Amino acid sequence: MEFTYTQNEIGKVAEQLLKNSVSKIFLFYGNMGVGKTTLIKELVKQLGVMEISSSPSFSIVNEYDTPSGAIYHFDFYRIKDINEAFDIGLEDYLYSGNYIFIEWPEKIDQLLPEIANRIDIKNNNIGSRTLKFMPVK
Repeated sequence: MEFTYTQNEIGKVAEQLLKNSVSKIFLFYGNMGVGKTTLIKELVKQLGVMEISSSPSFSIVNEYDTPSGAIYHFDFYRIKDINEAFDIGLEDYLYSGNYIFIEWPEKIDQLLPEIANRIDIKNNNIGSRTLKFMPVK
């Protein structure tokens, strides 16, 4: 599935991602500044998070509470070694049954579950983004 969208259409894109997901785990691939965090903010908002969400660049993980359970947002951009992911207990999070959004998943390839949603985002020259959404099985 592929979407080309502008900032004004991000709510519709998030809605489609949630509707067509094969798992509660979402893996976000794309260059710095492409809009991964912005899309994740919209996803957690649609899942019921009322507080303002932000990138966990420095803390590695942000946790949000909703009436239906926790949501975890990881940003692995700054990790230097996969052991850092082990140290924070990533495997426990991955198998918690909660929604998980991961930026820079390529840094922890060996730890990723077999079933997830892969999202590749790229900037277009005209101010829009193109997103490719595919299940990982």
